[in-house]
Amino acid sequence: MNWSEHFPPGLPDSEPESEPPKPVEHENANALFVNDSGELPLDTRRALVQLLAGPSLDGRRHSKLWPVLIRDEAVIRRRLADLFLELVIDVDLEVAFTRQADTGDLEVPRLLRRAHLTFIDSILLLHLRHLLTQAEARGERAVVSVEEIVEFLHLYERAGTTDRAGFTKRIHASIEKIKKHSILQKIRHGADRFEISPTLKLLFSAEEIQLLTSLYQRMAAGEMSMDQDNFTQDQGADE
Repeated sequence: MNWSEHFPPGLPDSEPESEPPKPVEHENANALFVNDSGELPLDTRRALVQLLAGPSLDGRRHSKLWPVLIRDEAVIRRRLADLFLELVIDVDLEVAFTRQADTGDLEVPRLLRRAHLTFIDSILLLHLRHLLTQAEARGERAVVSVEEIVEFLHLYERAGTTDRAGFTKRIHASIEKIKKHSILQKIRHGADRFEISPTLKLLFSAEEIQLLTSLYQRMAAGEMSMDQDNFTQDQGADE
């Protein structure tokens, strides 16, 4: 048998099979650990992780990360968009956070979970937002005490209730929930006093604020109780 029959006409019998070119290995200048294929520098990754961990990146609390976010906003937005997330940023307030992107009818996985808020949570959030707006108008920090919050929310206690201790317990549970999401931030050396995070100003759309305001007014008029869950809100991945 003639081995040349296995080659196309015109090729010599001794022609070796060509080997595929070997991929060129480029050194990753931003590699931080073994097998690190990431492209972002360390400080940019830290800013991105803070946004994903949530609930926000605050210029005052994260003073080293804030300038990094501003510097690398474009690339951070692209990374978040790959996860179907949108970056919300207010340069004046120095606050940024992520929320689920509006993908319309496109079904996509959700990285952020939905936090379920009770009526009492909703009323508390609206009250804190009002305090924040008033403080900003005066050019002051929005500060509130636990005692002031409890006193305010007791205005919505149903007339004739015999379980005042139980109602107070629910108020404190709501306060703890809000603290967990860093909307109320402990003031150093301040006993039971908290600063209201500017993030609260950005968390709710105009429609959601209208809904909360309606709840506020109806509950003040005694038309609704606080015994139901009614409102949901996207929360960060840290919960």
